[in-house]
Amino acid sequence: MKQEQIKNFCIIAHIDHGKSTLADRFLELTKTVEKRDMQEQVLDQMDLERERGITIKLAPVRMRYQDYQLNLIDTPGHVDFTYEVSRSLAAVEGAVLLVDATKGIQAQTLANLYLALEQDLEIIPVINKIDLAAARVKEVKADIVKLLGVKEDEILSISAKTGEGVQEVLKKIIKKVPDPKIQKDEDSRALIFDSTFDEYRGVLAYIRVFEGELKKGDTVHLLTAKKKLEILDIGCFSPKYSSLSSLKSGEIGYIATGLKEVSEIGVGDTVSNNKDQTALAGYKEVKPMVWAGIFCQEGSDYESLKEAIEKIKLNDAALIYEKESSPALGFGFRCGFLGMLHIDIFTERLKREFDLDLIITVPSVAYKVYSTKGEMKVISSAQNFPDPTLIDKSEEPWMKVDVLTPKEYMGNVMELINEKRGVPQSNSMEYLDERRVVLHYYMPLSGIIVDFYDRLKNVSSGYASLSYEFYEYQPAVVVKMDILVADDKIDSLSTIIYKDEAHIAGKKIVAALKKTLHRQQFVVKIQAALGGKIIAAERISALRKDVTANLYGGDVTRKRKVLEKQKKGKKRMKDQGKVIIPKEAFMAVLKR
Repeated sequence: MKQEQIKNFCIIAHIDHGKSTLADRFLELTKTVEKRDMQEQVLDQMDLERERGITIKLAPVRMRYQDYQLNLIDTPGHVDFTYEVSRSLAAVEGAVLLVDATKGIQAQTLANLYLALEQDLEIIPVINKIDLAAARVKEVKADIVKLLGVKEDEILSISAKTGEGVQEVLKKIIKKVPDPKIQKDEDSRALIFDSTFDEYRGVLAYIRVFEGELKKGDTVHLLTAKKKLEILDIGCFSPKYSSLSSLKSGEIGYIATGLKEVSEIGVGDTVSNNKDQTALAGYKEVKPMVWAGIFCQEGSDYESLKEAIEKIKLNDAALIYEKESSPALGFGFRCGFLGMLHIDIFTERLKREFDLDLIITVPSVAYKVYSTKGEMKVISSAQNFPDPTLIDKSEEPWMKVDVLTPKEYMGNVMELINEKRGVPQSNSMEYLDERRVVLHYYMPLSGIIVDFYDRLKNVSSGYASLSYEFYEYQPAVVVKMDILVADDKIDSLSTIIYKDEAHIAGKKIVAALKKTLHRQQFVVKIQAALGGKIIAAERISALRKDVTANLYGGDVTRKRKVLEKQKKGKKRMKDQGKVIIPKEAFMAVLKR
């Protein structure tokens, strides 16, 4: 095959606009996957992706069509996995921008498009789902023309489900996507854009070769990690691992490193046969937005949890983690995530892939806390929040938020944003067309992570969509609220909260815990406290056993004696008894 006949591209879209279905049709048309082996969402390797109908991990595949080598990277569409998209874009020259004909342009369509334009990629606009009765092809075409400044006849209309028009997309990719720059240098350089772990071959690094050639058996260097290794195997994705003798400049594939320590290789590192070469630009380091404690139900599973997190970290570059211990929960990890869906997917993977029973503490954002001595600490856990008398000021992360909504729901959406302390940007409103508007706001991250997305869908009947990115840290008056159960302070239920919302939140939390905690043989007090001051309280009444049931006849003092004995027993239990906190309690606090 001639080197210049390579086309590298990815598919970008809002969640549920049909990326994986289009990828399936590409695989069928190019006969990369035989019909008998076809299934829905071929590139979505995890059961979790198939069940939820969303792409979580980027997935590369090599196809052959009309004497061309087509390297496709399928990308996620949810805002929490934007980092996967940005890494994919750095490895390709073109992007298929997919828009649902029934829903039109949505928030993440715009966000992913801007990422692609930043990388100076060739954009191929495609409207999908034209076979549906609710398709609004003309209107959506007009929106794309306005957005991209392209001619109407440059926009392709397809149905990824039936295959209609998909062949035209492949022809357009061949025609429009630029060839990769071929550099046949003696020194090779390749960018690691993803990685995974194989029990037998160690760490597998997914690479895009920019210069030279890498061969099986070559000794290469990781330029950032300053590590030397041998390429045990090299190949491409078809979509399963397919061994080759080499990968040349412009090609996408994988190398088997044999490394068993998953922390030794990093996404964004450069692979080269010359250790004195300059590393490629790599990626911006991603900042976690939400933090949560991850603990095992059984303390003996700690080592298994550690190993599992290391393996998931390998192909989840956005995950950050550090060791943490709690008096109530034992040893675990404090993990940083990009959002609530990221937490959900991560914990679900730990349960399914590694069979671990977990307890997840209340998620929190990272606050900057300045002491009276002028020192600054980043606090991501309520347990580490300093004494109020030692705090000079606190700051919290704010986000630039874009909400795309139909005009008729604009009032409801603005009301919700104001409730969450949102502040309009200078250009707070931008009309996409006569029906839809994009609202530009600044919002504190703490207002987004808990239930904002669900409530946004409720107030807009499911039509509004959301995209956000970090803006800056701003002053916040926050306090640590402790939760006491049976007079025991439960550190893992503590939360950092706005001072003016503490009373309302405290009442909601204790009410939620009352429903969640199991009844005991003694009265259980549930209290929310700020420092030494109780601001909300509930009681769970004791289970009652009728100890007088077997007494027949006799003097009433016999009954009194037995009841008095029971009363003393319950008092002893209350003084010595411990209440086991079920994992549902942590979710109850989160969803207050």
